[in-house]
Amino acid sequence: MSDPILSVRDLKIDFDTPDGTVNAVKGTSFEVAPGECVGIVGESGSGKSQSALAAMGLIADNGTVTGSVKFGGQEMVGAKASTLRKVRGAQMSMIFQDPLTSLTPHMTVGAQMREVLALHKGLKGEAATKRCVDWLEQVRIPEARRRLDQFPHELSGGMRQRVMVAIAMLCGPKLLLADEPTTALDVTVQAQVLDLMYDLKKDTGTGIVLITHDMGVVARMCDRVVVMKDGEIVETGTSDDIFYAPQHDYTKMLLNAVPRIDQPNREGRPKLGEVPQAATEPLVKARDVKVQFPVNIGGGLFGKTKMLRAVDGVSFDLRPGETLGVVGESGCGKSTLARAVLNLVPSTAGTVAWMGRDITQASHKEMNNLRDDLQIVFQDPLASLDPRMTIGQSIAEPLTVHKPELSKAEREKQVKDFLPRVGLSPALINRYPHELSGGQNQRVGIARAMILRPKLLVCDEAVSALDVSVQAQVVDLLIELQKEFDLAMIFISHDLSVVREISHRIMVLYLGKVVELADRHAIYEDARHPYTKALISAVPTPDPKFERGKDRVKLHGDLPSPLDRRSPLRFMKSVIVDDPDAEQYNPKLIEVAPGHLVAEHDPYEGVEGLYLKRTEAA
Repeated sequence: MSDPILSVRDLKIDFDTPDGTVNAVKGTSFEVAPGECVGIVGESGSGKSQSALAAMGLIADNGTVTGSVKFGGQEMVGAKASTLRKVRGAQMSMIFQDPLTSLTPHMTVGAQMREVLALHKGLKGEAATKRCVDWLEQVRIPEARRRLDQFPHELSGGMRQRVMVAIAMLCGPKLLLADEPTTALDVTVQAQVLDLMYDLKKDTGTGIVLITHDMGVVARMCDRVVVMKDGEIVETGTSDDIFYAPQHDYTKMLLNAVPRIDQPNREGRPKLGEVPQAATEPLVKARDVKVQFPVNIGGGLFGKTKMLRAVDGVSFDLRPGETLGVVGESGCGKSTLARAVLNLVPSTAGTVAWMGRDITQASHKEMNNLRDDLQIVFQDPLASLDPRMTIGQSIAEPLTVHKPELSKAEREKQVKDFLPRVGLSPALINRYPHELSGGQNQRVGIARAMILRPKLLVCDEAVSALDVSVQAQVVDLLIELQKEFDLAMIFISHDLSVVREISHRIMVLYLGKVVELADRHAIYEDARHPYTKALISAVPTPDPKFERGKDRVKLHGDLPSPLDRRSPLRFMKSVIVDDPDAEQYNPKLIEVAPGHLVAEHDPYEGVEGLYLKRTEAA
């Protein structure tokens, strides 16, 4: 093994807070060699990110760092600001978790990239622009030169993350620190970013520290793994050691909690209830649902308005006790469809029948009378809970609205009785959301939705922001609640592994259209549509040997503009009318097996050129 590029010895980080001293990191030690990827894994609060921030000299003012962090033999702990400025961005770079908050919103992408080159390399003018374009092309951003003049908010999440990678790599750093670089990304974009980082490691000899809680990503990327818990390292070893022969109970728990797309039913976990019989009358009948929004694409008084087809003719049935998983990339219409089913956004066309009654044109008053049966759990529990209300008040609020005949004492008793069902102690009833963990707040959101015993529950990315162990607990809870209350669920997620665990049937959306619908086994074991195959292929599996030998189906480039009428026909180019505003052919859904529907598509002949280019008009 060559001399380490990064050497961390007995690193301790303490923070002074109003509640006393918090020992965030308690004496960690590890090394990173050139061309090596070291994964630091653990749940929220384990000290992963703080260890990386200490190496960059970015610890908050109330933090105290002791121990040693040597980069290329140079001590970083206690180094002068001028020394750190020379190293940061030039020799050591960092990719942060949220690119939108890390990029300056009022500066174009090009201005931010040129700033780095001017500071560290003295490059300006056309030479700097050429270097910027070269790196944007290396991170596979289409129309790279045009992107230089765009602002961060004009790019998709995946493109922003790739801009962050390009900025981090502009000066050819020797070490790249990546803090949860793919957590918020779709599986296909995640796969592209990971492939890019792997190529950088291989081609440039860059050392990488990958901070993540996703063990599938670790299996794909890392040579060695450091497992952290409560600020301490509990286990370290090669990827094969950690995955095939874990020693510490915490490591075993992490691996057991990770959802696996190849193992929908795992030992010791609750199993889904029986698939409802086809003879059972559906609770929800959606037929050709369309939701469109007008978008001004020219700006100003004389801008041109185009219709964004967020949901474009979706049909499905949902029976009591059944879960329909809805998957697809960001912008495919998953959340809009869920809101249209609940009549939270108006449908442009089509019908949604609830227990045989069309509710698409129901008045506000009529919908209020139905809300006790129709509930939703949102992605971010803190954003959906009132910070000024105790969790008891939040959970009791639906009872106040829909069961006004109950007294305050009766409402409180119902809340206390229900809290244990979602794994919360009744003693928490007077706590506020900020006093609870993310997993506990998500359970509060589920309790609030379930307190009225609804017949339909929509979960909109309800577990995507949670640690794997908490995610597993919430998934188990939802399965148990479904069995207890014969609950119908629509479960929306970009994590196909979780969707397979919890769903009876899976519906795959692409730009507002259904491309495949089948039961949870058929869609994974016998996927027919190229888009479904690409989504499944991109899901990382917590198995290093399998990941190293996996032959992936790749989709190149980004999703085309949904404003371009040709975009939904990417997989059926043979019928495209080459006009972004022309009415295009509507691919039919064909039943290839009982209950297995697949959208028409051209013969699949590889992956090159599957994505249409965004047009200037769009």
